[in-house]
Amino acid sequence: MTRIHKKLRYTALAVACIMATVQFAFSQSYLAQPKVNQTVSFNNTRLNNESVKFKQILFLLANAYVDTLDVGKVSEDAMIHLMQQLDPHSVYISAKDVKEMEEPLLGKFEGIGIEYAIIRDTLTVQSVIPGGPSEKVGLRAGDKINSVDGEVISGTKLTQMRVLKYLRGDKGTKVRVGVIRRGEKERELVITRDKIPLNTVSSAYEIRPGIMYIRVSSFGAQTYNEFMTPLEGKVIKGLIIDLRGNGGGYLHTALRLVNEFMEKGQLILFSEGRAVERTDDYADGTGKLQNVQVAVLIDENSASASEILSGAIQDWDRGILIGRRSFGKGLVQQEFPLQDGSRVRITVARYHTPSGRVIQSPYKMGQADEYYRKFYERYLTGESFNADSIKINDSLKFKTLKLGRTVYGGGGIMPDVYIPMDTSYYSKSFLAAVNKGILSDFVGIYADSHRKEFERKYGTFSASQSEEINDRVYSNFVDNFEVSDKYLKEFLDYAKQNKIEFTEEELQRSGEKLKDYLKGLIVRNLYGLDYYIRYDNLTDDEVRFAIDSLESPDNLE
Repeated sequence: MTRIHKKLRYTALAVACIMATVQFAFSQSYLAQPKVNQTVSFNNTRLNNESVKFKQILFLLANAYVDTLDVGKVSEDAMIHLMQQLDPHSVYISAKDVKEMEEPLLGKFEGIGIEYAIIRDTLTVQSVIPGGPSEKVGLRAGDKINSVDGEVISGTKLTQMRVLKYLRGDKGTKVRVGVIRRGEKERELVITRDKIPLNTVSSAYEIRPGIMYIRVSSFGAQTYNEFMTPLEGKVIKGLIIDLRGNGGGYLHTALRLVNEFMEKGQLILFSEGRAVERTDDYADGTGKLQNVQVAVLIDENSASASEILSGAIQDWDRGILIGRRSFGKGLVQQEFPLQDGSRVRITVARYHTPSGRVIQSPYKMGQADEYYRKFYERYLTGESFNADSIKINDSLKFKTLKLGRTVYGGGGIMPDVYIPMDTSYYSKSFLAAVNKGILSDFVGIYADSHRKEFERKYGTFSASQSEEINDRVYSNFVDNFEVSDKYLKEFLDYAKQNKIEFTEEELQRSGEKLKDYLKGLIVRNLYGLDYYIRYDNLTDDEVRFAIDSLESPDNLE
């Protein structure tokens, strides 16, 4: 599973990529807060009549229709269509999809414990998860898995779904993999699958003396512990919480995190709906971070639980919000299990920030395409690039609860400080190289072929050694490695082989950023996502502004 966001982490370099990101984010952005009684009464006469009619139609189709029908599929399609007539976030989930959708939020799955990439139709290990099954048998970054249980998989038009089928499996089951390591003959390893953690905090480190940076990719069952653990034993004056690209997750996790920053009795959130009474969530005063200055980074892909945290921080004047307007997902879904293992996720309420703002963007029932198209229009109208293009409804003004600053509701959280998306280096060939995976494929090949050379020059990086040593290896590489003309030419030749040819004008426009990407992706390949984010933050405008704000109390005010 790749988690590269922003720059190459956010593959939102083209509008199509933005839309793909949104669709993925909201597949898992429900807020699980039980409010409606799960025991639903079916005594309503009209409801009974309609359900009997549906059963009659299925019976007639199964027994009288001219051709043989898969009645199960017809029923599934009907339920999907029914949910599509509602709001954009109510959804039917088939039994086979339930487990796959839960795994990112539950924080674990069962498998062999690697991050991988498919490079030249070959399964290549990007990194191994510390303490996982693959590390225990000696698998390491750069290894190529040529066969699985005796079946050669290289050069067979590999897909992500096939890889998951090969590598995932129940805890305790074994899989034989044929591994090719550069300069060595193929060896066979037997890996016993186990529970693998899925981290929702993808980076946490002291970005400046006394200032911590924590990137939260989603709000899952383990997020609170992942967030708080790096802070233990540290004296910090400021904290940067990066929620860019965070599509949401569990409501109770977001509430628990917000509680760490709030005084006792401060309202964090309230929600209400037609069939549920208003529910208020208050801080209990036990938070350990009540005196820590906060900067929160958001963007157009920050949604749901991300907006709860951002809205509470902003409404109580607890910190500064930096970036671009968040998505605007303010509906509360509750899951109801069905008898065959499938589920329906139904919107039961709207949530409101402490000042009373409704974050949900406007929508029309049954018009999800129109709803997402409006998000797409933000890009077309220039909102991502110019604050003057943002349309704000003056009738939806609210006041923050301590300083009385003006904030707005009715469609996402507006940051206190707007930072536009940087597209100055975009060119047709650059976008094609990113979106078609040419950049990442080339760097994967390059990093693998130069891995031993990098280790000799900059030191050996390993998940089993101390963070201090790994920090030193990473810093040594970042400080001393430069993208040479030879390296750049190798990439340009590789791109040309794949029918992407940079003109001189495009190189003038994209050349420096191209070098930055080529270096950054080597960091990703050699040292993992955490260090890639650290490298990316070195030139990140939002992060730089957050640091300046936290280092100077006057700036924060």
